[in-house]
Amino acid sequence: MKATIWHNPKCGTSRKTLAILENLKAVELTVVEYLKDPPTREKLAQLYEAAGITPADGLRTRGTDAEERGLPEADADTILDAMVADPILIERPLVETEKGARLCRPQDRVLEIL
Repeated sequence: MKATIWHNPKCGTSRKTLAILENLKAVELTVVEYLKDPPTREKLAQLYEAAGITPADGLRTRGTDAEERGLPEADADTILDAMVADPILIERPLVETEKGARLCRPQDRVLEIL
């Protein structure tokens, strides 16, 4: 099975999710450090749809200026535009497999799509 993780190595939950994926021999893993190589707006929208969440659900507020910018109450297009412009606003980690996508908070959510 192929899996892609949008990963931030400074995030403990992201590191724990990555460790779960790395310990599974049947997983062909692609690691994308999304702060260095952010997903496109279209990819983000697709990931959130596949995960069954909205862009607002995938918005990182902790440690960002999202609340000051009014993003939690903004529409999906505004949130996606902000995430593309400033990827720190993307909550992590996002994982995608052929079974779907998940925002893996907590990290065990990754098991739902393996």
